[in-house]
Amino acid sequence: MSDELTALYTDQYEFTMLRSALADGTAHRRAVFEVFARRLPDGRRYGVVAGIGRLLDALERFRLDDDSLAFLLDRGVIDEPTAEWLASYRFTGDIWGYAEGECYFPGSPILVVESTFAEAVLLETLTLSILNHDSAIASAASRMATAAGGRALIEMGSRRTHEAAAPAAARAAYIAGFTSTSNLLAGRRYGIPTAGTSAHAFVLLHDSERDAFRAQIETLGRGTTLLVDTFDVREAVRTAVEVAGPGLGAIRIDSGDLPALAHEVRAELDRLGATGTQILVSGDLNEHAIAALAAAPVDAYGVGTALVTGSGAPTAELVYKLVARSTSDDPSAPLIGVAKASTGKPTHKGRKWAHRVIEDGVAVAEVVTTWPDIDRPGRPLLVPLVQRGDIVGREPLEMARERHVRSLAELPPAARQLSWGEPAVPTEYNGAPAYSADGPDGRRATAVEAERTDERRT
Repeated sequence: MSDELTALYTDQYEFTMLRSALADGTAHRRAVFEVFARRLPDGRRYGVVAGIGRLLDALERFRLDDDSLAFLLDRGVIDEPTAEWLASYRFTGDIWGYAEGECYFPGSPILVVESTFAEAVLLETLTLSILNHDSAIASAASRMATAAGGRALIEMGSRRTHEAAAPAAARAAYIAGFTSTSNLLAGRRYGIPTAGTSAHAFVLLHDSERDAFRAQIETLGRGTTLLVDTFDVREAVRTAVEVAGPGLGAIRIDSGDLPALAHEVRAELDRLGATGTQILVSGDLNEHAIAALAAAPVDAYGVGTALVTGSGAPTAELVYKLVARSTSDDPSAPLIGVAKASTGKPTHKGRKWAHRVIEDGVAVAEVVTTWPDIDRPGRPLLVPLVQRGDIVGREPLEMARERHVRSLAELPPAARQLSWGEPAVPTEYNGAPAYSADGPDGRRATAVEAERTDERRT
């Protein structure tokens, strides 16, 4: 997606809504859309924002060429007046959002899009497809990094996801604490360190395991990583040290009883004098398997399937909802809050600001309000990303990575537990809980109460 136009990475109803709004004169009313999650995946205590940088890149290419317009006309999705309007489409509004790497909670307004209805509604599908994917992976990656306890993590999921999703997954994982990726496009596009040496096929290609090890070492040097579980792990470790000497860089174990094998292999490496040789384990790891290896002499983990599928939560369940709109297309017309009242799927009306309340260095509340300033200690969470159509929020990937470390560090200690739990920081809406753990009926009640509070305040 890096070089192509992105406006057709969308659902048909975005264009049919635009067509109808242009026809009835409501298309140019000012509108505010927000991206948020009603809940976190079951048992998760926080989420991680990722994909903002990719979204800004995609927004820059969000337009339609003649072929795209012809396709939409041929399908009857749009009519000629809509095509004429779309031919010069460029987003000219404002976007604020949580910066990449920031932690979020249910109700956090991760993205706020303000423009005309016509300009903003078209961005829904692209925005959600990027942020849902990347945030789901970053959220899983953060838990894995916590479980790893400072040991290296290699993203190895390219063969378990769509080819276009693989570099995006590597990027999201890197933001949340992974140290490198096997995906070369991610390395080239985002500057992420890359890693990888050989697979079982390379061993099976040779007449013996010894021949395979010798060939790899002669080509890549003694600092390489040798895969030792093709046949017998213990015998392979001895052969590896005989061929490479005690200066062998690392060995990788990809199957078997990993905790037991790690202890046995460490003892054997030390006995052979290879005390500096590291042990990398891989093979169907997730955060719980990584945590189970905490006491094992493991130096690094390679994670694939669980990471690129969000470790059981492949989407962050973010939604893109209209929360305010003007009463006419007059630019000076006031905004009024609008909201769904659907059972189980309510929204909160009004353009929001968010503020994380910090006490003694620990986050105690996520306050979401319909006014920008609150008199409580903490920090604002929404930063400008786009102003009058100009992208202002780009930043180096390393900044997002560093931000995540800081954001996670300020959460209560319980946030880093892998056991089932409620969100680590409660979300308050205009001073009342925005989302409860009581299920759809409880959420509906607090939402209605909060909206009444908002109405009295305005």
